[in-house]
Amino acid sequence: MTSPTRSTSTAAQRPDGPDGPDGPDQEAVGFDPDASAARRLPDGHADGRAAVAPDAFAPPERPGGAPQPADGARPVAAGNAATGSGRRRALALVIRSWRQLTSMRTALLLLFLLALAAVPGSLLPQRNINPMRVEQYLAAHPTLGPLLDRFSGFDVFSSPWFAAIYLLLFISLIGCLSSRIRWHARALFTAPPKAPARPGRLPGGSSWTSSLPPAEALVAARAALRGRRFRASVAAPGARRPDGSPDHSVAAEKGYLRETGNLLFHVALVGLLAAVGFGSWFGYSGTTLVVNGDGFANTVISYDQFSGGKLVDAAKLRPFSLTLNRFQASYEPNGEPRDFRADVAYSDDLNAPTRPATIRVNHPLVIGNTKIYLIGHGYAPHFVLRNVKGTVVWQGNVPCTPRDGMFTSTCTIKIPDTGLPPTGSPRRPQQLAFSGVFTPTTHLDPARGYVSIFPAATAPGLTITGFVGNLHLDEGVPQNVYTVDTRDMKQISLSGPAGAGRTAQVLALANPRQRTLTGLPGGMSLEADSVAEFATFQVKSDPFKREALLFAVLIIVGLIASLRVRRRRVWVRARPAATGDGSVVEIGGLSRSHGDGFAVELGQLTTLVREATLVPDAAEVAPDGGATEVAPDSTEARGAPVGDATSNASEQEH
Repeated sequence: MTSPTRSTSTAAQRPDGPDGPDGPDQEAVGFDPDASAARRLPDGHADGRAAVAPDAFAPPERPGGAPQPADGARPVAAGNAATGSGRRRALALVIRSWRQLTSMRTALLLLFLLALAAVPGSLLPQRNINPMRVEQYLAAHPTLGPLLDRFSGFDVFSSPWFAAIYLLLFISLIGCLSSRIRWHARALFTAPPKAPARPGRLPGGSSWTSSLPPAEALVAARAALRGRRFRASVAAPGARRPDGSPDHSVAAEKGYLRETGNLLFHVALVGLLAAVGFGSWFGYSGTTLVVNGDGFANTVISYDQFSGGKLVDAAKLRPFSLTLNRFQASYEPNGEPRDFRADVAYSDDLNAPTRPATIRVNHPLVIGNTKIYLIGHGYAPHFVLRNVKGTVVWQGNVPCTPRDGMFTSTCTIKIPDTGLPPTGSPRRPQQLAFSGVFTPTTHLDPARGYVSIFPAATAPGLTITGFVGNLHLDEGVPQNVYTVDTRDMKQISLSGPAGAGRTAQVLALANPRQRTLTGLPGGMSLEADSVAEFATFQVKSDPFKREALLFAVLIIVGLIASLRVRRRRVWVRARPAATGDGSVVEIGGLSRSHGDGFAVELGQLTTLVREATLVPDAAEVAPDGGATEVAPDSTEARGAPVGDATSNASEQEH
């Protein structure tokens, strides 16, 4: 069955036309209460131009064929006419462009372009995430790299072309939704469509006699429908049908929440995208590694890695600070982790008092819109470099990177200022570097060598090698702190617990006699005197997180409403009975979907309205007004359409 629409044609107003006594009113069967004779454009917008003849308002012609000016009108200068025509064309172009931009087709196209534009951001390294990889890519691709950088290939999500697509998509969605919201609001305050001439002939419709007059029967029917939360409207007093008879009808509808839920879903989707967008513009994220006893302040230089939105002022971050008092990890006997906790002391402002807190996995520390997560931990041995006189030249904790579940870790020590004299014709400085493998619970495996058999530091050991030369740390090129650039360095022989003149030594950090390396250039020595634990924190600020959560909940609510609610309409019409003072009451309805479920509901409504109109007996009434006694199990008693086959087929088409 085709989707019905309201009609205001002349044929529908004639008593002998489709709205006459023998046919239904097409105007009432449709589902668009705000539809009109206005034409529709391909994108769904109403065309406000009136359907008039092209010469309906043309001035009369002069005898010579020239147009006759209207009475009292002055001839318009050609220049002014051209200017006005140009303005009208410009205005028409703006209107057409706006309609095209706010169409659903354009929104889908922009959504596809946005997904396509995000592909380079996932394939190419991004400068705000990993600037080192960007520099490596530029060095490895001297021709393609600068070209991609010119078109923001390494800053995709902050590029002007990506922002243009994003903003156009927002404008398109908002414009499309604004018109839909206006139409829906207008429909909410518009009376339901008028009842058809014979609602009892609609599928599932029925009719009966009532002892109440038509006006009182309609009042009772309206009250019954409103009791089922239908939006019901009674025909105005004195209203007449096209055939001149009084119009006693009730039009009721229910299910506008479906369209409301649909609009809520789309509005919340736009809100969620806006919250995510503003969160990426005003939010930031950073990671920092803190050794036991150390701390950090919320400044860019304190982070090992920092990425901020385009509108984030790095100089105005919230001034909080944090100190790691103690990190504690516990494990099961088989080495599986049991619990990680970081006991910290923090201050949420410059002059705020210090307060203690405990950070666990999935239990962050919350400071305003900022959350501090515990995302990792490891070991940081403490090294001391001494010269030939025993004076401390350099010392510090060096974090090691875990490589397996037993926390076998790799360590890299870089010492640029050693005090050794420069060598060579360019007088390059002599710098030291050491690379090693740290094992928290050291065990000698015959096949693999020294390995860790438990993640806790019960017997810490370190296998280490040394290098001397130029580390290229003063050239301004970023380096990975966890690797050693050995291009201009040579390996040195070490003396220690394993003997003298070896390329590698094994240190036992818990044994004072087996934790020192000697034989370094210039008579220097390196001692690993202790080991500390470190914790890795992620600091994340998302100022629009609550708004995003709210819109996500509204999306679910709107989706449920749009999927579960059914749109349906019910009409009741009463007319004076052919004999007596009662009336003949007819009821019928239509639903856009769920026909089987609506048939059950329509049957319940029929019973409810029948009882409300005080039916005295079980007499069914034929659609032509004559009462016909039928058996309780007959077709008419079950509410099937009544009338000849031709009339019923015509009604179903409507």
